Amino acid sequence: MIRINDILDKITDFNPEADLDLIERAYVYSARVHDGQVRLSGEPYLSHPLEVAGILAGMNLDDVSVASGLLHDVLEDGHVSVDELGEMFGQETLHIVSGVTKLSRLKFSSSQARQAESIRKMILAMADDIRVILIKFADRLHNMRTLEFQKEHKRARIAQETMDIYAPIASRLGIYWIKQELEDISFQYIEPEEFNRIKKRIRKDKDARKEYVESVRDIIQKEMDSAGLKCLVKGRYKHFYSIYNKMLTQNLDFEEVYDIIGFRIILDTTPQCYEALGLIHALWQPVAKKFKDYIAVPKANMYQSLHTTVIGPFGERVEIQIRTKEMDEVAKSGIAAHWSYKEGKSIDEKANTAYAWIQNLVENQENFRDPGEFMENVRIDLFPDEIYVFTPRGEIKALPKGATPVDFAYLIHSEVGNQCTGAKVNGRMIPLNTSLNTGDTVEVMTTKGHNPSKDWLNFVKTVKARSRIRHWIKTQEKERSTSLGREMCEKAFRKNNLNFISLSKTEEMKAVVKEFNFKTLDDMIAHVGYGKITPLQIIGKFTATPEKHESDESILNRLIGRVKKKKTSDGVVVKGIDDILIRFSKCCQPVPGDQITGYITRGRGVTIHRYNCTNILKLSPERRVEVEWDKTLPETYPVKIRIRSQDRFGLLADITATISKHSSNIIHANTETNEDTGVNMYFTIAVEDTEHLKRILSDIRKVKYVHDVIRLASS
Repeated sequence: MIRINDILDKITDFNPEADLDLIERAYVYSARVHDGQVRLSGEPYLSHPLEVAGILAGMNLDDVSVASGLLHDVLEDGHVSVDELGEMFGQETLHIVSGVTKLSRLKFSSSQARQAESIRKMILAMADDIRVILIKFADRLHNMRTLEFQKEHKRARIAQETMDIYAPIASRLGIYWIKQELEDISFQYIEPEEFNRIKKRIRKDKDARKEYVESVRDIIQKEMDSAGLKCLVKGRYKHFYSIYNKMLTQNLDFEEVYDIIGFRIILDTTPQCYEALGLIHALWQPVAKKFKDYIAVPKANMYQSLHTTVIGPFGERVEIQIRTKEMDEVAKSGIAAHWSYKEGKSIDEKANTAYAWIQNLVENQENFRDPGEFMENVRIDLFPDEIYVFTPRGEIKALPKGATPVDFAYLIHSEVGNQCTGAKVNGRMIPLNTSLNTGDTVEVMTTKGHNPSKDWLNFVKTVKARSRIRHWIKTQEKERSTSLGREMCEKAFRKNNLNFISLSKTEEMKAVVKEFNFKTLDDMIAHVGYGKITPLQIIGKFTATPEKHESDESILNRLIGRVKKKKTSDGVVVKGIDDILIRFSKCCQPVPGDQITGYITRGRGVTIHRYNCTNILKLSPERRVEVEWDKTLPETYPVKIRIRSQDRFGLLADITATISKHSSNIIHANTETNEDTGVNMYFTIAVEDTEHLKRILSDIRKVKYVHDVIRLASS
């Protein structure tokens, strides 16, 4: 465990004028609050805030940041009042600690809602003071380093959240060392077998290629020395998840990932970087389209470097990065490298401009209350690649890679987006779903009175476009559902000798609306139209309902009970609805163990999707219902998998035998043989749950010559 003196020594090294008294008081206070508390590892809880503070000191952050790191859990774990913390350590420290604190004291309808609100709060605080996210990174990093002590079912969930949210934010902030460590640890718990397989191969490859790395490094060093360029040359291995991701996205074997080893040349000045590039290209042949100049055109997070790939001395492709010492510091530390501990919480204007996306993130998210929709939009906003296009007047606009003229139209103004009917790119008419490229000049055609199309959701890339289109669809759908719901209520009330119009104006109806947790009567009526509640449920709330109708209600319930007894194969329980048709979506093929959600489809019951299915996220959140797996029913569910292998005699027989060994039925099979004797196999198999699937995939990976096997998202 790191000691407080080690942290104080680190701070003094880079900032002799730091307020060490503030940090020492924070340490004493944290020790008192956490006294007697123990981590899952068995260590005193104080070890965690100390490690967090140590990480922050290692990032050369200011004294307030380090003190906040020591105090980051006291509001959550120590029953400490906000007023007391502010009085003892100041409002600046209180603001940061409040931003980091999770929302464990509030009640939410689901774990997804808790996660969404926690992330939302963190983003809001991050926009106000970037130190919030830096402390959150240190907190998450130490928690990930000790994830092995968590219960098994929690490890994968925490790792997935880290991979989905924290690693992308670290990337956008340019803190690559944190991004890479978070990704590798998450990868270890999400795909343990793939992680260990790559780890073993890297270890084996390192031993075999140690001489190769030293040889190439020496050649580069001699070339630079002979030109009088003083530099540092490093050879490095890509981190595990980066290799796995490249294998997956480009359909490559481990041996085919050419840039597992990369070299970095670090110099003093920018002109020296370009001179070194010329020397490398004169020494070895550059690979076409593999050169990127991030010095002249920096990434959005201010990352700068020259990237080139060449055919090296032994005929292999070699990736080389060339940058200055200052650029290397920014590449490692991102926004933390621009933090001025002497000027408190201010960062330079260049950094403020580069991180304006955080404010955009806040503005885009403030109207989303549905947890799934919110989390999807956060992920879209965290997508790092950007393109730059021009308006007809020559103004530059930044958009995410893959953005379309519709995204551009909504970026100009919501009304321009809503009324968009066509677009010209570089003077030529193009379809609205065309992807734009950097340098394009975009002109939007509008027609007054035109409305957005639901189909636009299939190709727009920006949160603003997606949210405005959804808002319009939601408004239209609510109007239709309110009209339909009112009609249904009037008919049902008439059948029960009640006047819906008269009752809707009474205090009794107001009480019913409140009991169903709606703000207005129209909201409740709209939900009748959506199919989320029935008119009979509303009628049942009126105590003055005649006895005859209570009898009718009980007969209905008995009929529903009979139907339920016959339906024993759904395997899903819909919250608040007893008798309803259940269908499983073919797009994401959910199985027990997956987080799921339901979508009410008029006339076809409830369709079950995986919670993060891209198709459900495009649909109206108003018609979603909470569902859960019925664990009492032993059922099997179809899942599609893909196996990549080297072809050999008896391969298919071995794989089918492995699947059968786990009592899984093969519903469909298809194989594709490549020219290089590789083979792709696609199976649809019946499994009981995600654990059953994991056991099958694990054993398939052990079959001779099988490279990898993955679950596919759709059939």
